[in-house]
Amino acid sequence: MSGKLKRKGIDNEDDDIVIESPFVDPSDPVAAFLPKSFGKQAVARSAPQHDKMKRADNPNSLSGPKDTNILPQGDNKGNDNAGPSHKDSDSDDDDDDSDDYSDDEEEFPTTHELVIKDHTKSVTSISLDPSGMRMLTSSHDSLLKLYDFTGMASNHLHSFKTIEPRDGHLLHHAEFSTSGENILVIPSCAQAKVFDRDGYEVVEFVKGDQYLRDMNNTKGHVSEILSGTWHPTDKNLLVTCGSDSTVRIWDVNQKRQQKEVIVVKSRTAKGGRTRVMCVKWDDPSQGGKKLLAAGAQDGGLTLWGGDGPFNRPMAAVEGAHEKEVGVSSVAFSKDGNLMISRGLDGTVKSWDTRKFKKPIMTRTDLPTTSQNTTVSFSPDSSSVLTSDSAGNLHFLSPATLRSEKTVPITPSSPVIATLWHPRLNQIFTTSSDATVKILYSPTKSTRGALTILSNPLKKRHIDDDPSLTTDIATGMNADAIYLPNAVLPTKTKSLAQANANANAYKPFKPHTTPFAKSTPDEEHIRKNVALSGMRDEDPREALLRYADKAKNDPMFTGAWRETQPVTIYSNERDEEEEEEQDRGKRQKRY
Repeated sequence: MSGKLKRKGIDNEDDDIVIESPFVDPSDPVAAFLPKSFGKQAVARSAPQHDKMKRADNPNSLSGPKDTNILPQGDNKGNDNAGPSHKDSDSDDDDDDSDDYSDDEEEFPTTHELVIKDHTKSVTSISLDPSGMRMLTSSHDSLLKLYDFTGMASNHLHSFKTIEPRDGHLLHHAEFSTSGENILVIPSCAQAKVFDRDGYEVVEFVKGDQYLRDMNNTKGHVSEILSGTWHPTDKNLLVTCGSDSTVRIWDVNQKRQQKEVIVVKSRTAKGGRTRVMCVKWDDPSQGGKKLLAAGAQDGGLTLWGGDGPFNRPMAAVEGAHEKEVGVSSVAFSKDGNLMISRGLDGTVKSWDTRKFKKPIMTRTDLPTTSQNTTVSFSPDSSSVLTSDSAGNLHFLSPATLRSEKTVPITPSSPVIATLWHPRLNQIFTTSSDATVKILYSPTKSTRGALTILSNPLKKRHIDDDPSLTTDIATGMNADAIYLPNAVLPTKTKSLAQANANANAYKPFKPHTTPFAKSTPDEEHIRKNVALSGMRDEDPREALLRYADKAKNDPMFTGAWRETQPVTIYSNERDEEEEEEQDRGKRQKRY
């Protein structure tokens, strides 16, 4: 084996140094121990493992429905301008099915999926930190779970920490801050909480006075909070909305009172309060317009300036969605000119924030049953993500709201929350059957699910084997003695030797006493236990019983019976009375 440096073109001005690789005969046994290249080697992902995660959907079934209920708004009349037509072509469409599917694979990372089922009830929200290494989920089982992709494996899809923010209260929403340092948690009560990224509580905001009628004078929410979100640029600000008809802006460093309170007036015939069900901030760092939007149960949508003032809204639409049903979610595009609203009446509507009066387009065939159903934009705002009660994930066109692609997620359960992470290029979905699914592409996605699948399998601990553990729930024998550190006899020893060794480790058995017996009766104690009757006897009465006997026949003072002098006590009281009488007589004389 030899290695050397060879310089080419010595006479030239540009000299290139070529490093020759060490030459070894392939049949030489040393070749197996020599590196093929230098530096850290990337671990190749297991292709068979990705094959197991590949979705078994039919490519032809992934295209959107041809007959969609799209209603253009504005001055357009008839069906001529209802968007691009979906006429059937006999040969062209059939020939292009495979090509369209390959294009969908390139555009949408939905070819593979990873299923995580760590909750027991509906998962209401999902969020990831900006780096995409940690994930959190909230559920109706009152639990908040934190996941770290670097510590997970394909046989260990569990959270590293589980928190119950409020005992017995289901969770509506949980979200990482834009910096990834804190977590906003919205339980079904009047107080929101903030945790750090490791799951430790940072602050719990104050509850307002529920007996005050004017919500402007309360220091916090007076009834259930329904949703909330972080400010896109200020890591210390967040906003919450609740069933007390208010939207409140909080500062993490000030938990005793909200920073701003916005009272939303109900637009129904009943008047009074309404449930503000969703709230969203526009992101000015992406080119947005600093807007704050809120949707209420009365079907109204309201816009404010993101930096205030909040005493009057910039724009409001009454009856944007069906009344008494409500708006479950709103989302802004990157430039802030387009807003999408998701209603519980089964509609999705697009709005122009510059002319916030009528919707641009309306989609009416997406029913939903969960008030936590979300709508969101893709990272480049080229698609809109939403779901329906049939368990499908829809990719809609922002311009026409037609389905570019429909992916079945959980056909038997409604899909609730959807999220497309820009850095991972992976789509996260939650369902009412307590499952979380990660859709990814082995070629287009990075980290996230790929990190989980590339991690080595977790070794199973001995405590995970149910055959080697004792189920305490079934109960234990009261006479049994459990010695965890005892040396048990082996099968090769004789029975007598085994019994002798076992008796050597038994604890000392105390002597049997009457009180050690189980529930002895009163007659047994009276006969067998000396002086047992003294427990219920009055000691004073017992002594007075012998007073006459001690006086007539003293045992210890009998020798002095005749010589003992009689005790004479002085009558001090009589002397005091005489002195007082003398003083009274003297006073009368004077």
